[in-house]
Amino acid sequence: MDKKPGIQPRLTIGHRLDTAARYAFPVALTTLVLLLLSMPLELPGQAEMQPAWALASVYFWSLYRPASLPPASVFAIGLLLDLLAQGPIGIGVLILLMTHGMALHYRRFLTRQGFGVVWLVFMAFAAVAAGVEWVLVSAMTWRALPLSPALFECGMSIGAYPLLAVLLIRAHRTLAAPERA
Repeated sequence: MDKKPGIQPRLTIGHRLDTAARYAFPVALTTLVLLLLSMPLELPGQAEMQPAWALASVYFWSLYRPASLPPASVFAIGLLLDLLAQGPIGIGVLILLMTHGMALHYRRFLTRQGFGVVWLVFMAFAAVAAGVEWVLVSAMTWRALPLSPALFECGMSIGAYPLLAVLLIRAHRTLAAPERA
């Protein structure tokens, strides 16, 4: 924020609440969509859309608004994902925290690139996430599970990312922009 010399107006409570809401937007939106996807909407691929949405959202906000998505929030989102998916607790948490950490690590490079490069890196993240999930669930059940669900989830994540990114970019520039408060 650019500090100018002289008298600065006091921030009103409304302005502070607006700024706080904009900072909380990424976590709130991710949580809300996860909850909506857990409802019995009977959409094809709805169960696979939950981890796809969580992965895409954590990846996007970690790149473009990391201050609004601290690791504790990523942990909570991963835990909610695990609880809603009724799968082994901790796998979603681990995958989302890994995604968050790697996105932060490559943030400086990726935010300077075009959408194609960002999407290509997301494809790698989605493939690794599906592979890690498959390996961990297979290890927990002591047998090799079929690969098709993991591949479908990976494909769903990769295929949905462009549409999700368009929506998230629009929100990033309007609703979630604290500098516009």
